[in-house]
Amino acid sequence: MHPMLNIAVRAARTAGKVIVRSMEQLDKVEVQSKGTNDFVTSVDLLSEEAIIDTIRKSYPDHTIIGEESGVLKGKDDDYQWIVDPLDGTSNFVKGIPHFAVSIALKVKGKLDQAVVFDPVRGELFTASRGKGAQLNGFRIRISKNKELAGTILATGFPFKQKQHTAAYMAMFSALFQKTSDMRRGGSAALDLAYVAAGRVDGFFEIGLKPWDTAAGELLVIEAGGLVTDFTGGHNHAQSGNIVAANTRILKDILQEIRPHLGDALSK
Repeated sequence: MHPMLNIAVRAARTAGKVIVRSMEQLDKVEVQSKGTNDFVTSVDLLSEEAIIDTIRKSYPDHTIIGEESGVLKGKDDDYQWIVDPLDGTSNFVKGIPHFAVSIALKVKGKLDQAVVFDPVRGELFTASRGKGAQLNGFRIRISKNKELAGTILATGFPFKQKQHTAAYMAMFSALFQKTSDMRRGGSAALDLAYVAAGRVDGFFEIGLKPWDTAAGELLVIEAGGLVTDFTGGHNHAQSGNIVAANTRILKDILQEIRPHLGDALSK
């Protein structure tokens, strides 16, 4: 295992222990609103603190970009850790056991290492650039389906950007007609990990943040898939509009959602 991936795994497992321990006493978890339909808990903060401490011990000069802490600039900005300490906070708060720790490392602007850790199931998804993707040490590959018929797609509702509800529902409807079924799990990091593992055939969502998707993106790519924005371009990290699948399925997803984009989503 790459030494930096090793540190990411250690950080994710440490954070996972914090989260699972807290889940046993959900009534003591403090929840605050940081925006419309956007929540942060005391556990998000403790988890992120554990991750930052672990990374800082080994790489004190690296930059860390955390969902809760913002940008913690380091002397060596060529190395940027992108951290979501608890992806699926709403699930966690409700006691729904579907959430993950997501940690990615960018080196000189390119995704280099990735970890998505589901502490409830003990599933550790990892990837190193050019070395493939693994689940608990075993190689994973994306789905081989060549057409939308028979597929299951994962998605997320635009709950923070409800102005896109009509456009999103039109996309959902168009895809639902062509696929076997759809899933909405509530954690984009796990959705992307499941695409990488071939558990779902594709994924699309509006308005995500880099910490939601960075690790999952590398997992999908290293498992043989593609990640684009809604027009098939590479602006998804900026726009937050993301599609992930194998080449054939991705092309079909884009074709179905294109008529419903409008100016706001054609970025």
